[in-house]
Amino acid sequence: MKSIITISIIAHMNLASVDLNLLVAFEALMEERHVTRAGERIGLAQPSMSSALTRLRALFDDPLFLRSASGMQPTARALALTQPISDALAQIRSALAPKSMFDPATSHRRLAIAATDYGDLIVVPRLVEALRREAPRIDLVVRPIIDPAASVASLERGDVNVLIGGHLPASPRITRYTLFAENFVCIRDARRAKGKRLTKDEYARLPHVLFSSAGGDGLPGAIDTMLSRHGRKRRTAITLAHVVAVPFAVAGTDLVATMAERIARRFAATAGVSVVPVPYDVDAFNIDLLHTRRAAADPALRWFIEVVGRVCKEI
Repeated sequence: MKSIITISIIAHMNLASVDLNLLVAFEALMEERHVTRAGERIGLAQPSMSSALTRLRALFDDPLFLRSASGMQPTARALALTQPISDALAQIRSALAPKSMFDPATSHRRLAIAATDYGDLIVVPRLVEALRREAPRIDLVVRPIIDPAASVASLERGDVNVLIGGHLPASPRITRYTLFAENFVCIRDARRAKGKRLTKDEYARLPHVLFSSAGGDGLPGAIDTMLSRHGRKRRTAITLAHVVAVPFAVAGTDLVATMAERIARRFAATAGVSVVPVPYDVDAFNIDLLHTRRAAADPALRWFIEVVGRVCKEI
């Protein structure tokens, strides 16, 4: 709603009197939160960048950025303007970009993505099928997301083209595209489960297996937060660094694990575990694709992102 209101405000401005370079300056200030660095980013000296900020404040009748010990902090108005201005600039850049020919069937290209374990197991196999079918000369490098913040920084630097996974951090420099929603389920040893649902008491009483890609520290997560709201607490008996290991650790034991439904169902029969509902209401979570605004000017990346979205509709 805020974005709609802001777009309406911009639409009613006299665009003939608006220097579009000011919007580029606004975008740089939002990303850098520092006048000098923002100027360097778009090729303006510090006095020129300060002048642009003064003109932006007059244009929007708002301070937009306030100085603080941690840098220039955006006002509420600046935050509301960020997405509409970003979207408008992305469309302009796309329209003005050279119309280079890109034919997925014949083009040679090397693309690098980073994915969580979930992305590796659920999204990447379908993506590889599509690439081999539609773009056999495009090479794909898949790197792990171990530290999400570090992976976002890698995306911002251009070291990778796309991130895929759940619970990835936000950044003003990054565009987020939700691929689909995922649910939590429980898994138990198939012989012990015998098709029975877990009760709330059993769920709290049984020892749990936890997946932690950050190195097996077993820190509280979404499930522990949910349980605490019900006055419950679980015991994490085993913590593993690879999600694929979780079903095989549960099999043949009294352990229980809570994990993403699509991964649980993929390995249930192989590992010898049963999938049962979580006996509490647990919010679903999104699997997202993250990319930078550079993608708008790159025909190959635009096509690649479209392919990821298309294959995820079938997952």
